[in-house]
Amino acid sequence: MRKNFGKQTWVLPQPVLIIGTYDKEGNADAMNAAWGGVYDANKIVISLSPHRTTENIKLHKAFTVSFGDVEHLLASDYVGIVSAKKEPKKMEKAGIHTHPAEHVHAPILEEFPVTLECELEKFNEDGNVVGKIVNVSAEESVLGEDGKIDLGKLDLIIFDPVDAAYRRVGEKVGNAFSDGKKLM
Repeated sequence: MRKNFGKQTWVLPQPVLIIGTYDKEGNADAMNAAWGGVYDANKIVISLSPHRTTENIKLHKAFTVSFGDVEHLLASDYVGIVSAKKEPKKMEKAGIHTHPAEHVHAPILEEFPVTLECELEKFNEDGNVVGKIVNVSAEESVLGEDGKIDLGKLDLIIFDPVDAAYRRVGEKVGNAFSDGKKLM
């Protein structure tokens, strides 16, 4: 027996994306966004309502995307519930340090080990920001023996919209584009 819940925004799992931008004075800012994902082969889309981050993206035509993790859960949540317009020391209170990205005019959030550097491709009137990924950088501490990003080392969190909670990403349970071949 199934239970109906009606219309819900329950696409599961939802990533915890930390969006980094610079304001018009050159101050770094970050916000938490869960409604985003892959848009095309080298693009990302994020659904954002109008606020400081969207102003910053439009101004500089660039942003970074980092991924929330267990170690920085408090900071990840904090930057999503506090506006830099109301709290000028938001980044300091969150314990987030930054340095300029190499490929776009946006900040790298040093506490988060993986960052996508994105150029604004388009800003749709419905609030969807589409960015072209021009670089991905990762701290060596999250790389596996093969030199690639090891998701097991990241300890990522996801947003659970059903319970308004954060959950830890689990262990590897299979091999994509391979395991299903057993049924062929």
